[in-house]
Amino acid sequence: MNDALNLLKTRRSIRKYKNTPIEEEKIQKCLEAARWAPSASNKQPWEFLIVTDETIRMKLSELHPYAKFVAESPVVFIPLTNPEIHQKYHMSDTALATMQYMIEAHSIGLGTCWAGVIGTPMEQEMKELLGIPAHLNILGLVATGYANEEPTRGRKNLDDLVHYERY
Repeated sequence: MNDALNLLKTRRSIRKYKNTPIEEEKIQKCLEAARWAPSASNKQPWEFLIVTDETIRMKLSELHPYAKFVAESPVVFIPLTNPEIHQKYHMSDTALATMQYMIEAHSIGLGTCWAGVIGTPMEQEMKELLGIPAHLNILGLVATGYANEEPTRGRKNLDDLVHYERY
């Protein structure tokens, strides 16, 4: 079993996927991880949409200029925020749920890549395509599948990022 820090350090954005279906039990594990994310006042202002249909995935990739990879991923996880449940923290809470989905995916051998949507002109078109109610927001698209690449990207040094007591 991987420890949490190792999972976090080895997770990378995957933009190339094998044409291999994902087992339903793996998707359910990822969704379960997302469901257990922390949220302000435990309000859980999220809903999740799973898209596997190739035609819809293709259309999503056409609508999003930076998410062409969702066309080839067998699953697209779409986290939805509900500002009616928590007006102030619906976005950050749903982002936490999304990260937990991505970490669980990595832990069970799946790759993911995130592309933001909320507040962009393409959001409305995507909502219409997917039949999403007007009061919900599409936080982003998360391509999910078996990796067909070995990405390597580093991180900035902690010394360049961390400040103690005061900036």
